Amino acid sequence: MTDETNHTQFESGHTVARRYRRRGRAVLAVAVLTGVALALALQAFAGRSALSDVRASANEALALQAATVTGILEKYRLLPPLLARREDIAGLFDRPWAEENRAEAARKAIEIAGFSGAKDVVFADAEGRIFASARKIYDRSSVQETTLFEAAGQGRLGRETRSLDADERAYVFASAVRREDKVAGVIAVYVRFDQIEATWALTAMPIVVTGPEGVIFLGNRPEWQLKSLHGGAEPLLEPAGGATGDLFRAPDGGLVIQAVRHLPLLDWRLHVLADHAPVTEARWLAGVIGLLVAALMGITGWFMVKRAEAVNLRMRRDRASALRLERLVRDRTRALSETNASLAREVDERTRTEEQLRRTQKELVQSAKLAALGQMSATLSHEYNQPLAAIRTYADNAQAFLERGREQPARDALSRIAGLTERMSELSRTLLGFARKPGTAISDVRLSAVVDEALLLAGPRAKKAGIMIRRTDVDGDLVVRGGRVRLTQVVVNLVNNAIDALSGIGTDRATADPEIRISAHAHDGDVALVIADNGPGLAPGDQEAVFEPFYSTKGVGEGIGIGLSIVYTIVKDLGGRIEAGESDMGGARFSVILQAGDRVRETGDSALAQAGT
Repeated sequence: MTDETNHTQFESGHTVARRYRRRGRAVLAVAVLTGVALALALQAFAGRSALSDVRASANEALALQAATVTGILEKYRLLPPLLARREDIAGLFDRPWAEENRAEAARKAIEIAGFSGAKDVVFADAEGRIFASARKIYDRSSVQETTLFEAAGQGRLGRETRSLDADERAYVFASAVRREDKVAGVIAVYVRFDQIEATWALTAMPIVVTGPEGVIFLGNRPEWQLKSLHGGAEPLLEPAGGATGDLFRAPDGGLVIQAVRHLPLLDWRLHVLADHAPVTEARWLAGVIGLLVAALMGITGWFMVKRAEAVNLRMRRDRASALRLERLVRDRTRALSETNASLAREVDERTRTEEQLRRTQKELVQSAKLAALGQMSATLSHEYNQPLAAIRTYADNAQAFLERGREQPARDALSRIAGLTERMSELSRTLLGFARKPGTAISDVRLSAVVDEALLLAGPRAKKAGIMIRRTDVDGDLVVRGGRVRLTQVVVNLVNNAIDALSGIGTDRATADPEIRISAHAHDGDVALVIADNGPGLAPGDQEAVFEPFYSTKGVGEGIGIGLSIVYTIVKDLGGRIEAGESDMGGARFSVILQAGDRVRETGDSALAQAGT
């Protein structure tokens, strides 16, 4: 390609165009020859494939319909022998022409035909004369006129095809009735053909049955009944060739492929005629596809030649343009490299800033917890001083009891001292757990344990302020997804916020009969923790703004406005949400909606303490 390109740089445009025109004509000639050869090859292949499919379809239909015919006739094959052995029916042949016997025989024939679905049931005497039948279709004929009587007399099952006309066609099974080792008569069961033809009515392919003479007596083409299919003066099908001799021309002029099966027990031949049109259509379609493929190849080759010509003619112009483009790309690349370096520096700086922001946020959350502990320190010290004073008193009492030799009162005093120390230990553990930095793991946490810890921390402050905290409907089995320390901080912050509002911080006066209610319930597959009070409540404009950082309704020096913002951040990190509104007591209501965990009861508080921080 390089040598040809260098050569065309020294040729005139007219010479280049003439050379490529010759190439284009050669491509079109090759495309025409290829199209003819490809069309013929595809036609032969598609014809063989379609013919094989049509034959397979015809053979499949042939096997199915053969099974259908034999299945329907097999149902009636054993009926005449069974009837001939019935004593109540055989007794009718003792005096067949007696009036009462004929009436009874007719009644039984009608009953048997009705139950079995046969076309007719016929009782004939020893001479073949019919003395009773179910539908009187064949009463004017004699069974002795057929081979049925002879076969029945020999102890065999007689069978024969009866075709009185195109409408009265049936297959007959006959068996002899013997009385005292003599043939007393014949029972014949006529099987209707309309049952078989009904199963073929929805089949598009012609299906016919011929007897030994080649005459059609059964099929789904009524106009072909009682006509010769192949032989005779006017056969319905004319041979049309074919490699296997199965191609014929139908009466309507179309070509059909014949599949034949001999039914030896019936001495019938079952014919299925499949339409040859799919083979012709497949050959025609394959030829068209071959020509289209060749045309596409020719057009593609022509355009490739024209494209190569255009490329060669533009080569000299493009070379100059390429040199200018290279210089432009070099300049742009230098500018982009400088821009990328600047962006990399900005990304690094933003990453450091975000990391610093996250650290500051964690420190702010921890500071808020420590501030809450400082706010509750006075009441918590009272919670320690009371047990200490009681311990001193019980210790003095125990010493006095021991000096007097009264051991049982001394043991009681020591037991009370142990209970008080356990209470102080639990308070210390709660304070230490609340003060440490929370982790980030999320696990199942029992909600009642979280509320217990929060009330252990915030309860003394509420008690000192004269505020009643009512805990209602906090089911011990409610489990949420979260961290125990972080959820405890959420409840502590919300309770402290309610205590501030009820104590008059940020308002003109304290609330009379202050009350805080804590409840929890299942909520649309989640768990909702509700903390409500009867304080002054929130203004409509403050219900969304209270969760913003540094937003506060309190006075100067009474708060910095980060408590509810921290609550919002923690709940969001745990995959939940918090909503503010008006409580049914007239004050504020905060609903913390968390993901529900497994509703299982932990075996102990130690297991809950390890469930996550």
